[in-house]
Amino acid sequence: MEMQTAVTAARAGLGPAAALFRSLGDPARLAIVRRLAAGPARVTDLTAELGLAQSTVSKHLACLRDCGLVDARADGRASVHSLAAPAGPALRELLAAAESLLAATGSKVALCPVYGQPG
Repeated sequence: MEMQTAVTAARAGLGPAAALFRSLGDPARLAIVRRLAAGPARVTDLTAELGLAQSTVSKHLACLRDCGLVDARADGRASVHSLAAPAGPALRELLAAAESLLAATGSKVALCPVYGQPG
């Protein structure tokens, strides 16, 4: 059934959009993107601010770079990560739209038996 849904989505041209939402679907990646929407950060900044392990942050940053959502620039021995220049404004708008949608639906999304968080 899942394979048929993927095929149907691809045929409808929704594959890239579905991939975008999957890239943001992990709580750690979403937290990183949300933090980077506020401004550039090093891995050490992200680990301290988000309470995530360095390996977790690095793994998710690599994924987000591969998706074209995040860029990195060298700053001495460290890398400074930020939202990718072409994607940054649209990604900030998407995050703001998601916040508005969550506010409009109240707790219904969180209580969804399929996608919500228990308790």
